[in-house]
Amino acid sequence: MSEIRKEDYEEPRCVICDPVTGQAVDSMSRIPVQRVVEKLDEYCGREDFAGAERHLKYWLAEAQSIRDMRGEFTLCEEMMGFYRKQGREEEAVASAKDALRLMEFLGYGDAPSGATCFVNCGTVYDAFGMPETAIGYFERARKIMEKQPFPDYSKLGGLYNNMGLTLVDLERWDEAEACYRRALECMAEVNHGELEQAITWLNMADAAAYEKGFEEAEETAHEYLSKAKELLETPDLPRNGYYAFVLEKCAPAFYCWGDAEYGETIEERSRKIYEENRRAER
Repeated sequence: MSEIRKEDYEEPRCVICDPVTGQAVDSMSRIPVQRVVEKLDEYCGREDFAGAERHLKYWLAEAQSIRDMRGEFTLCEEMMGFYRKQGREEEAVASAKDALRLMEFLGYGDAPSGATCFVNCGTVYDAFGMPETAIGYFERARKIMEKQPFPDYSKLGGLYNNMGLTLVDLERWDEAEACYRRALECMAEVNHGELEQAITWLNMADAAAYEKGFEEAEETAHEYLSKAKELLETPDLPRNGYYAFVLEKCAPAFYCWGDAEYGETIEERSRKIYEENRRAER
């Protein structure tokens, strides 16, 4: 009786096929994802949102034309974030659904990339007034992220912060507080994580007002705003488009709690960064 070798029973594997999708691929059939995302950041850094949308749509079509499903998945994630920030619910939700479809097809449902997709989807649904849907996606992301042996603290901090926002919307105050505290701990481990920490402190001030009422929460809120202000003024933070975006996002909180002077200061700083970025592109 002859020896049974592995090749006698194992299904032959195509050396030019993607092991996940089974589709034929070659090393050139990929869009340049990193360069696409960097260019997107440049558009947003100078507030050219029309250009950013054209850029995203062009590369999405390119990924689809060459059947680069991984690239298409990445672009759908970028698009849901872009449309969320633009307040465009229909496009953001459509992009979230497309990303989820591709995630399942690619087999990423239990992987870190799938967790990131769940976080992005949860953020979209909460932004447009659907916290009950959002919390389900955040819980799915949490199950994946918390079991990773080497956690990505930046992404984990983002999950906790966004989950805290949704729990506030659901009036689950204690759980929201715990998530915000964990977000602060995670972002303390991240290089230049001060911006996200500042956002979390401001979110905590808002949560205190929602739970206790504006007057009752005022002392606590001003303590949290003081912490946020200190973090925003961290000397070695890169003064780039993202910094400008965060300042613009944080300014209304300072106006709300009576510190209009600082609100105006960071709005003006944000505006100057955007202007400098636009001039640099000319």
